[in-house]
Amino acid sequence: MSLLLAVSLSLRALAIPLLGRIAWTDFTTQKIANRDVLLLICLGLGSLQLVALVAGSWWDMGLSALAGLLLFVVLFPFWALRKLGAGDVKLMAVMPFLIGGSGLALFSILLLVLAFATAIVMKFPFMLPEGAFRVYIQHLDRKGVVPFGVPIAIAAICTIAFEVLVGASAFVNPF
Repeated sequence: MSLLLAVSLSLRALAIPLLGRIAWTDFTTQKIANRDVLLLICLGLGSLQLVALVAGSWWDMGLSALAGLLLFVVLFPFWALRKLGAGDVKLMAVMPFLIGGSGLALFSILLLVLAFATAIVMKFPFMLPEGAFRVYIQHLDRKGVVPFGVPIAIAAICTIAFEVLVGASAFVNPF
């Protein structure tokens, strides 16, 4: 692995604490700040640029741009119908840039599982243990909101962690 790929993986790893903050903020306030989304896209574009320089191909960058645009266009009507928050739409549109084309399949599977788990928890909060968490979920259910940024961020964290671990192991043992 070259130095540029190591820096690319480091940029993605820097996004993990930011994604954690986004998940926590979305869970507690149901808001995703524009500055956080802009920081994520900057980290993602920097990482993709480094990968493109090493590979000598802009395929991954193009695939990420196409996927991000497609996600924004598909999810925008859900925001217009008030079924999804604007922050969730923006965060979802940035994810292909942050993850890259090679990680989109893993991210999609993780997001599907986590979104399903979130829907189950929101629909049946009585299955949770007693305490403040259960009361908070019941409060969210009464308000009719779902912090969808949480499963997006957790799926992204898991995908990035997997890519960093696989990339780091290739760096240590190239055979």
